[in-house]
Amino acid sequence: RVLVIDDEPEIGRALRVGLTAAGFRVEVAPTAAEGKRQVAEWHPDVVVLDLTLPDADGLEVGRELRAWSRVPIIVLSVREGEADKVTALEHGADDYLTKPFSIAELIARIRVTLRHAAQGAGASGEAVFTSGALMIDFTRREVKVNDKLVHLTPTEYALLKYLAQHAGKVVTHGSILRALWGPGYQGEAHYLRVYINQLRQKIEADPSRPALIVTEPGVGYRLRERES
Repeated sequence: RVLVIDDEPEIGRALRVGLTAAGFRVEVAPTAAEGKRQVAEWHPDVVVLDLTLPDADGLEVGRELRAWSRVPIIVLSVREGEADKVTALEHGADDYLTKPFSIAELIARIRVTLRHAAQGAGASGEAVFTSGALMIDFTRREVKVNDKLVHLTPTEYALLKYLAQHAGKVVTHGSILRALWGPGYQGEAHYLRVYINQLRQKIEADPSRPALIVTEPGVGYRLRERES
């Protein structure tokens, strides 16, 4: 899943065609506000971010996203000065590509970025997480229970991935809401209950007596730590 935040229609169309042909699912957001909404709701695996947007500076968008999301960010910009690149990286970007650029180079940069993200996705930096009958392959974005593929919505997967990244630890309601939906949702605990229940229906042997996603009353949730 690649989210392109760029207000140039020609760039958006070209990236949609080129990245889709390479096997990616692509969404295009023409404004900073729409881009941030898409990150919170669609949970992309990587963001391609233009620095010149009609409603905000891309550097500020990158800084805001990094405050609550781990999504990798690749900056696209006509600004080619070393100082601009350093500033973008300091504001949370993972890579920087100067316009004009080739689709092939962008695809290569995306794949490298995704590999790095997958290597750091699990709690111990591994690309696969296991706990009992549960298996999460971060590289393939696949979830299996007892070796059977489980189909999750983007939000369900993002939630399970976040819990796996902190496996064995209690994560608070507020931290999960902030990480998945943004700082404006920290008081919306009902969002979490709905998706936790949906996840349990899909991955627990007995959803009424969950053994994988454990509730810590009044605090948050804990995903059972992997077995040694």
